[in-house]
Amino acid sequence: MPDRQFQVVLSGDFLNEQGVDAYGGLPLQHLAADPRIAWRFLVEQGPQPGDLDYWNRFYSLEMTAAQLAGVDGLILLRPRLTAAVIEQVARQLVVVARSGAGYDKVDVDALTRHNILLTNAPLALDHPTASTALLFMLALAKRLLAHDRMTRAGRWDQQAAQLGHEIRGRTLGIVGLGHSGRELVRLVAPFAMRVLAYSPHADPAEAARLGVELVPLDSLLANSDFVSVHARPRPENRHLLGAKQFALMQPTAYFINIARGELVDQPALVAALREGRIAGAGLDVFEQEPLPADDPLTTLDNVILTPHWNASTRDVWQATGANVVAAVRAAARGEVPAHVVNPQVLDQPAFQDKLARWRQ
Repeated sequence: MPDRQFQVVLSGDFLNEQGVDAYGGLPLQHLAADPRIAWRFLVEQGPQPGDLDYWNRFYSLEMTAAQLAGVDGLILLRPRLTAAVIEQVARQLVVVARSGAGYDKVDVDALTRHNILLTNAPLALDHPTASTALLFMLALAKRLLAHDRMTRAGRWDQQAAQLGHEIRGRTLGIVGLGHSGRELVRLVAPFAMRVLAYSPHADPAEAARLGVELVPLDSLLANSDFVSVHARPRPENRHLLGAKQFALMQPTAYFINIARGELVDQPALVAALREGRIAGAGLDVFEQEPLPADDPLTTLDNVILTPHWNASTRDVWQATGANVVAAVRAAARGEVPAHVVNPQVLDQPAFQDKLARWRQ
């Protein structure tokens, strides 16, 4: 047994105002029962009673070097982790376990340079994300929100004006044929849809096996009844979809984004929706989060809005919680965790020296 415990901190945005796990997915009993580990939440980073402004800034939280002083393992939810902070804590920090699939707020190159492993939960959100896209498709096509409003207002006389349509036999265009994109292909199989995909890094043989046609983005936009965005937030993908792209879509088509807000030029999307150049949209992500209450999107009745949360089911929290706890426990044993984002760090002698300190 090493001569000291492996020090783990969890970002404070896991907590509620009472200072306990807000989402109930972290198997904290496994940390508590592991004699190798000492752990704590960054309580000061969590919501404080009566601080309503917290929910306007919690997506812009950042880790500080002071919070990570003396830390060996970090379990991270939303806060940004910058190169400047990583450099200051690199001597001791061994692993960062990201609670989710994305890691766009983490400077991965800086972690690799400083011999720190990054893990994520790449598979936990595949089905929940894809099922959210399917939910949007069905709700938009069947005019679910309009029917709800009509019923609440007692306007049954509007039935004929609110006819929706089926998704069966329509064309689905998927932007980004990664894990969640491929899962969406599986989910829509019973609907006999034609499926197009724009995905520069996709394997053509895999796409063919799935029954997906790989096409240029312009062709996908022009020929799809539903466009669902699953692309990664790489720098080159910023505003991948803007005014030019929305102009290619059919006026009867629906746009769905459950990936990242920065992939879309949001004012251009608002204009396309407001002017009826596309039929509607389902959005779980936005360029600015939280979405301001006075954002133009909130005034449109052909849009379904959810707060970057629809895929965050109890099942997801249990899966990601198990993943991050397993990752720091593995590192505390001097082992390489599963789901390594930056595998090149494994060959670096300085990282191997760090890990070796924790082997029995």
